[in-house]
Amino acid sequence: MSNYEIKEIGKLEELGKNYENGKAFLHDLLGLTSCEISITSMPQGAKIPFNHKHKQNEEVYIFLKGEGTMTLDEKEIPFKEGTCIKVMPEAVRTMEAKTDIQYICIQAKAGSLEQFAFGDGELC
Repeated sequence: MSNYEIKEIGKLEELGKNYENGKAFLHDLLGLTSCEISITSMPQGAKIPFNHKHKQNEEVYIFLKGEGTMTLDEKEIPFKEGTCIKVMPEAVRTMEAKTDIQYICIQAKAGSLEQFAFGDGELC
């Protein structure tokens, strides 16, 4: 067994052709054990057709391309390339793409981070 995993998802602009709903989930692809990461491409005018929230996972959205709005607890929040948004589990959310958008979403259990960066690293 290796200490790492390498997989290809292809070009971001082609996610819609290669993955259902233009969303690649990395949990199964890489065998992740601590979080879920999805990479999504949505065309202009697309909207997530439902509101949702989570039981325990916070989400971080990192917008790589385009512009749109997230509706968080009934408040419209604009985003653009370079915007990062943290959403706690209890927040009701949905999203709409004003232009073609691409983003990464990372989900992890809220309050579970015990160490990070240099607190978890060691020189070898």
